[in-house]
Amino acid sequence: MIISNISHILNVTTTLFLIGMLGLVLNRKNILITIMSVELMLLSVNLNFIIFSIYLDDVTGYVFVMFILTIAATESAIGLAILSAYYKLKQTIQMDKIKNSEH
Repeated sequence: MIISNISHILNVTTTLFLIGMLGLVLNRKNILITIMSVELMLLSVNLNFIIFSIYLDDVTGYVFVMFILTIAATESAIGLAILSAYYKLKQTIQMDKIKNSEH
């Protein structure tokens, strides 16, 4: 499969990455939006790896995608488990409350 116009697809992945970056920069209160922004950035990088793997007819990009997806899944699972345990303890998941938490 040959990609005829790679620049349009790279513009889409760049836009997705910038949306994720904006989510990180502009969000200061909700940690769930922060986690979703990081995931969006990782998925846009994965899409870049896949596009270049198809374009260059190489398998290396697919291998990197599998590693990144595995790490992203464990990061999400562990992060959400920590958040649910913290919510049960403190009844909030706002970032400013987590930063200034007294023991």
